Amino acid sequence: MRSKLTLTLRGILPGILLGIAFPAAAQYQTLFEKSGGKQTPTYEEGIAFYRQLARNFPQVQMQEKGPTDSGRPLHLILYSRNKVFDIKKLKAQGKAVLFINNAIHPGEPDGVDASMMLLRDMLIHPAKFPELDSVVVAIIPFYNIGGALNRNNTTRTNQVGPEEYGFRGNARNYDLNRDFIKSDTRNARSFAAIFHALDPDLFADTHVSNGADYQYVMTLDYAQKDKLGGPLGDFTDKVFLPYMYKHLKETGYEATPYVNAYGQTPDKGFVQFPDWPRYSTGYAALFHTIGVMTETHMLKPYDQRVKSTYAYLHGNIRFLAAYRKALLKLRNETKEAVKKQEKFAITWQVDKSKQSTIAFKGYEPEYIPSEVSGLPRLHYDRSKPFTKDIPFYDTYVPLDEVTRPEAYIIPQGWHNIVELLRLNGVEMNVLDKDSEINVETYHIQELETPKQPFEGHYWHTSVKLRTEKQKLIFKKGDWVVPADQSANRYIIETLEPKAVDSFFKWNFFDTILQAKEHYSGYVFEDLASDLLKKSPELKARLEEKRKADPEFAKNGNAQLDFIYQNSDYAEKEYMRYPIFRVVK
Repeated sequence: MRSKLTLTLRGILPGILLGIAFPAAAQYQTLFEKSGGKQTPTYEEGIAFYRQLARNFPQVQMQEKGPTDSGRPLHLILYSRNKVFDIKKLKAQGKAVLFINNAIHPGEPDGVDASMMLLRDMLIHPAKFPELDSVVVAIIPFYNIGGALNRNNTTRTNQVGPEEYGFRGNARNYDLNRDFIKSDTRNARSFAAIFHALDPDLFADTHVSNGADYQYVMTLDYAQKDKLGGPLGDFTDKVFLPYMYKHLKETGYEATPYVNAYGQTPDKGFVQFPDWPRYSTGYAALFHTIGVMTETHMLKPYDQRVKSTYAYLHGNIRFLAAYRKALLKLRNETKEAVKKQEKFAITWQVDKSKQSTIAFKGYEPEYIPSEVSGLPRLHYDRSKPFTKDIPFYDTYVPLDEVTRPEAYIIPQGWHNIVELLRLNGVEMNVLDKDSEINVETYHIQELETPKQPFEGHYWHTSVKLRTEKQKLIFKKGDWVVPADQSANRYIIETLEPKAVDSFFKWNFFDTILQAKEHYSGYVFEDLASDLLKKSPELKARLEEKRKADPEFAKNGNAQLDFIYQNSDYAEKEYMRYPIFRVVK
């Protein structure tokens, strides 16, 4: 027998989905509902629906925000019960902010329909949402507008419904859920402006998963507790997630962590998906916001997927109302603490010695002969459901750490970096005169670059650095970025070249990886000879390298280049990282 709480929660969900007669006005019925849960609206239909709500209900405001690569502006829908839409005023009143992002991958439109119905129900049945007295809801109805306009019914090959949907790539064929930190697209830059204006307390990004088969309709891909860090990470792990899992189970949509089991079957266990800053939740974590990607299961019917997304979003509202004061206080304390934090992790690895245990509800995997190749192929037998305790590896530990500098100095020529920092609310100062400053300088010693591009970049890996302390002259107009601000995590994880999603790894500084000046060998031979005569130390280093490397000893050009690179004639800018650390 279901509890009274379960019945109450399910009664709040859209009536047409659950067979409950709501007296909702016919003009507010969505295409999803009219089609019996089989269709999702086009971009134009969805925007028209929100315009109608904003026109007819004073609690809703529809705003045009920045541009997108599609040529159309990004829309933001705000729900405020007290009809105040100034976010600063709302925060001063103690309101919590829920930010919902939909259609980042328009072939995964579950959140599009869930958000439309949720907002409609909030307006038509306000008594069923008492939590909204203290919660503001912000919705991006379609983030990837270009992808939403590119409608088809074939590109989500493995997905059950809806009948037609959008495409994953945006108008320039970027995957926007890889673009948050590098911000190549207008979409990402407009999103950043919205995100920082809202400073959300909870962030939900709605998706549909690929991968293994299992019994759950809903899975959650959430901010990793160790990367989020400190009391806020503990709060996510011990308060927020247990609340949401309990809520989803009571509404009939028991959930599990996102099944990150590519290359294996989940019955053996799996690792928590790492939310690097390129992803929406990893980006949100840099600014101390708890973020979750809802990942409904591709093989479940579309109506069930939308219902479970609706249930999740409503649960976020209920959670914020219940824990608003604690979460707001914790976020403010975290923002203050990070200003003085001394050590920052910039790369991470899974700790396989620690694990959680999940009572996982799956289907027995088996390998049967393929009708295509005759070779063994994976098959999940739905006639053999199981519940098994499996390991879930959800602990990450730092692999590389850096000590917070006093500040970073960015020469003014790197205006593209300055623009991104400004966009993300980073405070900066300008040198008012030429100044000689003691700094730490990084020199790139090794890196690996793939042969194939990833999201428009040849993303660098295995970066090795040499650090040198120098006194350098910086010019009037160069930028100083103090490292004593709440944006410290964003600053450090973008400007430290070894960080997972640093601007260096995303190729923003590749011009330093190519020498601009050189020498003619036959001319430099005589000069090199004089350099060796004048520097016994350089000559000794050359002899040492000859002894250690037989191939080097046989290569006259390599020896000449060694002398050049270790002389005053070498290009100082070559392989020198152009962002400098001011140290104590």
